[in-house]
Amino acid sequence: MPAPSASLSTLRPDLAGSLMEFNLAMRGAGFIANRVAPVFEAATPSGSYGLIPIEQLLKIGDTKRANGSGYNRGSWTFTKGTFACDEHGWEEPVDDRARRMYRNYFDAELIASQRARNMVMQNYEIRVAALLFNATTFTSYTSAVTTEWSTGASATPVDDVQTAKSAVRLQCGMRPNALIICRTVFDNLRQCDQVMDRIAAQGAGTGIKQADVTQALMAQVFDLEEVIVAEEIKDSALEGQDVSLAEIWDDEYAMVARIGRNPNDFQDPGVARTIHWSEDGSQIGAVIESYRDEAARSDIIRARMDSDEIVPYVEAGYLLSNITA
Repeated sequence: MPAPSASLSTLRPDLAGSLMEFNLAMRGAGFIANRVAPVFEAATPSGSYGLIPIEQLLKIGDTKRANGSGYNRGSWTFTKGTFACDEHGWEEPVDDRARRMYRNYFDAELIASQRARNMVMQNYEIRVAALLFNATTFTSYTSAVTTEWSTGASATPVDDVQTAKSAVRLQCGMRPNALIICRTVFDNLRQCDQVMDRIAAQGAGTGIKQADVTQALMAQVFDLEEVIVAEEIKDSALEGQDVSLAEIWDDEYAMVARIGRNPNDFQDPGVARTIHWSEDGSQIGAVIESYRDEAARSDIIRARMDSDEIVPYVEAGYLLSNITA
């Protein structure tokens, strides 16, 4: 089937909005992929990156100098990681007749762009969730909690997270700064006696309601910079089957991790990165374009993004399993 060339596609910044607006929309929708896997802008769609192994970052050298002699010098051994960005995209048609029929009720192009972008971002979220909540990837850095956090009276999530925090620090040499969980797990934590007792002991008193326990307050309980809660749900059923809703981020897992704060510095140990290639017009959050399909009397709204998602420092994460009964 013939397809329009790139020259026939028109960029639609009026539908895309600003990057700030996109980031706010991501948080509002409960997407966390670009928070746990900060974006690194690549010059090519595939290639390699230099990586200093954790053991090299932590080596201690002899700094003592004898009179008349030179100073000891450091030497770094680099390893090489690879990436290959794939283009992800989705199109939504805006039929001329339908647009005119419903123009008093909504902006058809705006709705189409939101639907197309959401499809791209939902798949991005699914890829990052599968990358991190993965016992095979973190086979040497994972353990099961003794009591599921959904058993509020006897679960010990504070102790479990502390064990994971200590593990991450001894694995990568830096303190972890985040707990990554889905909404189901967050709600269960707000019903855990150990969590609520810690909150009360920090000065909130015994009268605090579970609904008043925020992510920021939870971060204080675990002595972390942030608790990152994934809100998005997916339909796990195949096409044509009844709807089967499930968490994108599996409620059987929780991850304690060091998230890099400088996305363009691979020597800042962070558990995950998003590699993005923009030379073909891609934007983080999906570039929005449109073109005309005259045979269908429709404008086609397209969202697309070119990226790869990687785990450069597996040592910067620790995966807890058996989280929900």
